[in-house]
Amino acid sequence: MGEFLANYWWVILLIVSLVLYKIILRFLFGMVIVPEDKIGLVTKKFVLFGENKELPDGRILATKGEAGFQAKTLAPGLYFWMWVWQYDVTMEGFTIIPEGKIGLVLAKDGAEIPTGNILGKRVECDNFQDAEKFLNNGGQRGRQTVYVTAGSYRINTFIFQVSVTDMIRIQESMVGIVTTLDGMPIEAGQIAGKLVDGHNNFQDFDAFLQQGGNRGLQPQVILAGSYNLNPWAVQMEEIPMTEIPIGYVGVVISYIGQEGSDLTGSEFKHGNIVEKGFKGVWLEPLGPGKYPINKYIMKVELVPTTNLVLNWAAARSEAHNLDKNLSTITVRSKDGFPFNLDVAQIIHVPTTEAPKVIARFGNMVNLVSQVLEPTIGNYFRNSAQDSDVIAFLSTRKERQESAKGHIKKVLDEYNVNAVDTLIGDIVPPESLMKTLTDRKIAEEQKVTYNTQKQAQETRQGMEKETAIADMQKDIVKAQQSVEIAERTANATVKKSEGDAASVKLAVSAEAEATKLRAFAEAEATKARAQAESEAIKLKAAAQAEQIALTGDAEAGKILAVGKSTAEAYELAVKALGGENFTRYKITEELSKGNIKLIPDVLIGGNNNGSGNAMDGLLGLKLMEMMNPEKKDNPITETKPNEE
Repeated sequence: MGEFLANYWWVILLIVSLVLYKIILRFLFGMVIVPEDKIGLVTKKFVLFGENKELPDGRILATKGEAGFQAKTLAPGLYFWMWVWQYDVTMEGFTIIPEGKIGLVLAKDGAEIPTGNILGKRVECDNFQDAEKFLNNGGQRGRQTVYVTAGSYRINTFIFQVSVTDMIRIQESMVGIVTTLDGMPIEAGQIAGKLVDGHNNFQDFDAFLQQGGNRGLQPQVILAGSYNLNPWAVQMEEIPMTEIPIGYVGVVISYIGQEGSDLTGSEFKHGNIVEKGFKGVWLEPLGPGKYPINKYIMKVELVPTTNLVLNWAAARSEAHNLDKNLSTITVRSKDGFPFNLDVAQIIHVPTTEAPKVIARFGNMVNLVSQVLEPTIGNYFRNSAQDSDVIAFLSTRKERQESAKGHIKKVLDEYNVNAVDTLIGDIVPPESLMKTLTDRKIAEEQKVTYNTQKQAQETRQGMEKETAIADMQKDIVKAQQSVEIAERTANATVKKSEGDAASVKLAVSAEAEATKLRAFAEAEATKARAQAESEAIKLKAAAQAEQIALTGDAEAGKILAVGKSTAEAYELAVKALGGENFTRYKITEELSKGNIKLIPDVLIGGNNNGSGNAMDGLLGLKLMEMMNPEKKDNPITETKPNEE
């Protein structure tokens, strides 16, 4: 072994030198090798004679050779005279910022940030890769306004601490509301900072500060996209864009800006309407579309410019929901009945008048609740008190026209056009409705009864005509009988004017009676037809009429017979003479009565007339016993006995 070492000591020395060459060179020549993916952070342990010995007050990094952490770093490469006993070199990897990220920088050394500010201003320092330049150019300790974007950086971590955070992304149809955390205070009377340009959507925050930007809410918004925003300087809120649908306009109410002059004139006393960009209600509304509106400094009130229907009905509401709090109107009539009615009001707000409506009421809901609801409700309540329920129902059209004119006149004063007023369902009290229904049913029944009556009358007429047609045979027969009777009467008249007149009158009376009987039969048929609707009444009337006609017929007959008899007697008297006619009539009447003038048995006395009454009675009794059928006393004459 000793021999081997003696012969090959130099080989061993060479191997050791190759293995420990860095250490050897470090000790012999102060050589330091910095790899290509590293930087060397230098710490100076002490200073030699003639060098600066102490750091300035408040500083932690040396820029002029003082002992301590050195601001200057060692880039990749070979360095000499970095003696191990005087310098300590620490290898640190590059600071890498990935894609889609940014690096926020916190400086541990530098000048103080001025009072009132919270971020250090930008200084030229090669993206914080030259700490010495940062300190010499007045860089401030603390959080920096400047950030580093995606990439690799040789940053001295003795002074800079880098935090990686995400970029800000604003989605489509969204808008970013910006609140800055540093800058000048907001002016008195304002709620947002003034509008400044040249800061590239707040990505160059130093430019924002240099132009006097204010901390707090900003009037400028950020649209869809990706932005390198320093979250230590800017806070972002993402909200949807303001959409104005078709059929609407957006009236802008600005809470910021200078006080503008009123453009409405002296006649409009309900608020100021100003030009765009000033504080107040803007004269020019926004049309349909999407707008990047900052909801904290502006308000957009949607005003429908199409015809708008508002329903005063409990179970009905339109899509706009402006009438969701409206309900059926309850009114009281003149006669004290409460009843409900539904009303629909159609309105239209012109585009040019929309700012005045908003300036007056604030929004469309207030227009409905403060004007339309009391106006329409009170009108119909007052109108109902002037009329009873029945009259209100019957004059619905006239009241609708009257309401339209009245409401139009009122709404014109509020810059709103009243298109139409419609009265919907009217619900009277149930008790009154039942009365009306019963009355209507009665009226309809009356019409039905009249129709049925007309039908029955038509039927009666038809049956009468049918009966008359059926009676034509009897009528013809009666007419023939009349003619025969007339001819017989004429023949009889030739024989005796008295008999002819009598026969003629009798025949005429018979014909009249036949005619009356036919008429009575027709009336009876009519009475039977009418009996279906008024059976008892018509039957009684028919019977009364039949009795009356029969009586009249009998009376006429008696009168005709009497008249003919009188005329016959008068002719007989003229022909026979008064005494002869009298004897003739007595004889005729005696013959009609079957009066016996000569008795069947004559009971008398003896011839000398000496018989008595007893003899007569005995004879009469004897005759009765012989002939019982003749006991009803034929006239018996008692004669005196003849000699």
